[in-house]
Amino acid sequence: MQVTALQAAASAEEAYSVAFVPSEGILVALGFTMILTFMALIMTRRLTPMVALILVPTIFGLFAGAGLGLGDMIIDAIGNMAPTAALLMFAIMYFGIMIDVGLFDPLIRFITRLLGNDPAKVVLGTALLAGAVSLDGDGSTTFIITTSAMLPIYLRLGMSPVVLTCVAGLMNGTLNIVPWGGPTVRAATALGLEPTDIFVPMLPSLAAGLIVSLTFAWMLGLAERRRLGLVDTTRIDAEAGGWRGFSAPRIFRGADPKPGARASLRTGNLVTVAGARTAVLAADLVDAADTAMADTVLDPRRPTLRPKLIWFNLALTVGLMVLLILDIFPLPYVFMVGAAVALVVNFPKIKGQADEIVAHAPSIVGVVSMVLAAGVLVGVLNGTGMVDAMASWITTVIPASLGPSLAVITGILSIPFTFFMSNDAFYYGILPILAESASAYGIEPVEMARASITGQPVHLQSPLVPAILLLVSLASVNLGDHHKKVLWRATVVSLVMLAVGVLVGAIPFAA
Repeated sequence: MQVTALQAAASAEEAYSVAFVPSEGILVALGFTMILTFMALIMTRRLTPMVALILVPTIFGLFAGAGLGLGDMIIDAIGNMAPTAALLMFAIMYFGIMIDVGLFDPLIRFITRLLGNDPAKVVLGTALLAGAVSLDGDGSTTFIITTSAMLPIYLRLGMSPVVLTCVAGLMNGTLNIVPWGGPTVRAATALGLEPTDIFVPMLPSLAAGLIVSLTFAWMLGLAERRRLGLVDTTRIDAEAGGWRGFSAPRIFRGADPKPGARASLRTGNLVTVAGARTAVLAADLVDAADTAMADTVLDPRRPTLRPKLIWFNLALTVGLMVLLILDIFPLPYVFMVGAAVALVVNFPKIKGQADEIVAHAPSIVGVVSMVLAAGVLVGVLNGTGMVDAMASWITTVIPASLGPSLAVITGILSIPFTFFMSNDAFYYGILPILAESASAYGIEPVEMARASITGQPVHLQSPLVPAILLLVSLASVNLGDHHKKVLWRATVVSLVMLAVGVLVGAIPFAA
């Protein structure tokens, strides 16, 4: 027997000291209005995400009749999110230590030499790196490694960190449907299926989503190149028959030189091209490996470098990644031990350990505070019965005439619903109801499951996903600015994945 939203709210009344139980329609309206209000406030930068996550649900929770039970709802939700907060706290500390001691410096130098100073290539490299690391199925690890490797390059070239978060979020969201990732496993568990039966027929959709994401990355890179006033001289080479004195194409800042003009390179930061003074990036004058990270967190002269311990730190990091994949111990504990060992070995003196902890405190406070603040939103959604009401409402508003198209409808609904609520709420609460309704029209549960995972590129941008809070915190990007740039692109990727799934027959258009 299906439990209605009002029954769920009534049971919540017994668990919490609620003031009253609103009707299902009011709970639905309050739930959607609360989410939209939160999004509007952070995207217009009226409130910081942490403040909005606390105040907006508190106000709407009181309107939903939470009463004196509001505090218990929120504390229960925060208790459930505490392991995630601990994981992110010690993961940030661990990888921050590894950055300080120089573990990633060789990787940065390799990427710098490979990509040069072209913003378009840097953004595309960001996408490829994020995609490769995303194969482990863990968003937090992906964002830590991608940000550690690429953010110093963005800052050095004057590129926007929002582009980094947008591209990394897109790639990670697209690859989040891998069978060892959370959404596919949840869909399989909820419907009694094998994850591979869901995933394998969706490979063409995944390929299409990756192509669209990489295309967006290249377009964002070209936009950054234009914004910074950089000109790719490979085009001028073709027009002018080659530059004299240069053995490889370079990027120049300023106006286009005239075809056939000479470039006189001299010591300093300026070059005279066709009578115009044009700035040249420092890496064009000296070895990029020595200067690319100067004056950044990866300054090659920073006192925290431990070059003699690089192999120990590499072995320790690889060991942590192996434990992450094997899932033998709880991940928060793994990173706790990892951070402690890294501090003791690399900074044996107490003052050095204290300095390292203090140095990474701003990043830790930023992300952990948002994760705990998100507990207010989750607590109000669950404790007041808003999630149950929204799930029940969506199954009643779909006309019977659209029943044969329930698979496509599920794919479309997965875009906003997995953004507004957790994966658990969608896959365990809404998907089984939709799948049961679809079975009356001959739509198989596995087809419904495939459609349900196409919204993951958008889901990964949700403020309810701790990994995205980690990403914007590490990159010092406002969550609203990230949403402005990424949400419509992620929606396009999701719709393309759904469309390709329909075209190849993995998802039925109409039963």
